[in-house]
Amino acid sequence: MAKHRTRKATRRNFLTLPLRKRFVISTEGKTELQYFGMLNRLCRSATLRGIKSGTKSAPQYVLKRMKEFIRLEKGPISGDQYWLVTDKNSWNQQQLGELFKWSETSEDFGLAVSNPKFEYWLLLHFEDGRNVSSSAECSLRLKRYLPDYDKSIDQAKFTLENIAQAVRRAKRGDSPPCFDWPRTSSATTVYKLVEMILESSEPTNV
Repeated sequence: MAKHRTRKATRRNFLTLPLRKRFVISTEGKTELQYFGMLNRLCRSATLRGIKSGTKSAPQYVLKRMKEFIRLEKGPISGDQYWLVTDKNSWNQQQLGELFKWSETSEDFGLAVSNPKFEYWLLLHFEDGRNVSSSAECSLRLKRYLPDYDKSIDQAKFTLENIAQAVRRAKRGDSPPCFDWPRTSSATTVYKLVEMILESSEPTNV
């Protein structure tokens, strides 16, 4: 059973301040953590907690790290969101299916997959991202906007405005919305997580 969220609740209630919604995110790589760390600085009413990706990036390890995090917190904590973020790449249906099955066990769990990879989500901040047929092409297209990109993003290139544009573009590409994960290239469901974060947040002035 999910535990009730009690962190600093008494003090917050006394001050009549809302409790920040927390998003715990387990990712395949470091680029994703860097991106969500940036988003965390742009939004101040949501709290994002990234789980370090380590050296093993296969889907089962993304899930394993999340399960271990929840176990150590004696959670999941009611009201928090727990999301797995991974690529489609060459991972097969069985591997991704394990993550999807876990995400269906609670309304507080989620799965976000980019096809072919997370860089496709980054690309949508700058263009419509149509007809990206491979991982290599995705990288080439992204370098038009981030010439020095090498798994490390230039955070100055990302604003709340183009993040919102990426959400709109991803939604158009996910129509009708896929049930589990994008089966064809040029699609991502990361927008579902990002939209939820934006809706739970109050933008900063930076």
